[in-house]
Amino acid sequence: MTTSDTPDPALPSFDLAGRVALVTGASRGIGRGLIDALAQAGATVAAACRNPDDLADAGPGILPYALDVTDTDQITATVNEIVADHGQLDILVANAGLGDNHPAVDVTPEDWDRMMAVNLKGLFFTCQAAGRVMLQQGHGRVIAMSSQASVVGIPDHAVYAASKGGVNQLVRVLALEWGPHGVTVNGVAPTFIRTPGTAERLDDPAFNASVVDRIPVGHVGSISDVAGAVVYLASDAGRMVNGSILMVDGGWTAR
Repeated sequence: MTTSDTPDPALPSFDLAGRVALVTGASRGIGRGLIDALAQAGATVAAACRNPDDLADAGPGILPYALDVTDTDQITATVNEIVADHGQLDILVANAGLGDNHPAVDVTPEDWDRMMAVNLKGLFFTCQAAGRVMLQQGHGRVIAMSSQASVVGIPDHAVYAASKGGVNQLVRVLALEWGPHGVTVNGVAPTFIRTPGTAERLDDPAFNASVVDRIPVGHVGSISDVAGAVVYLASDAGRMVNGSILMVDGGWTAR
């Protein structure tokens, strides 16, 4: 504890004032919470989703952009539009993703292609487009949304788990390539998070009990839990974290 009125410069800062953040998959669920958290931390937030009208009620500092991450041309165009509008791009949260569940024997080629197109291909090319801008700037934070299913097996999640395992490997490789140039790359891997989309399953007492039984802290996660991890990695407080997958899982994967 210091006695000076001047803040200790060694103390961590989570302030994102003056920074521009792009969040994909921003219209609902975790993405909607992330844009609010980043704006609250001071960032100007480019909230990207397939239908920007879904963000008509977004708060101050949140600006909607159209983006379907399966369209690589649109990824490039949207990133260029954001940079033209704001002059910079400091943070990317690659959040857009699908989460269908299928027994492995029932997976079709269409199931595989649809999930990989969003969760892996779309994520990579979004990172690439943002990374090009950040490398030219000499600074940036890339945060990719992964999952606990990327490191542990969960029945009926074969394709999803494969896509998120691929995300983890992309994080590590991009961190090695871009870290020396001022751009950190990390992943956030949540457990089951209560959102409007997961509420129906988690409100089933038997299913909820089966999930909570695997989580040592004794409850599922909230969108705020994920947002806290993202703001940390986006901020100066997380500047030495690079190539990591931050588990937000209550200890599930510690077993």
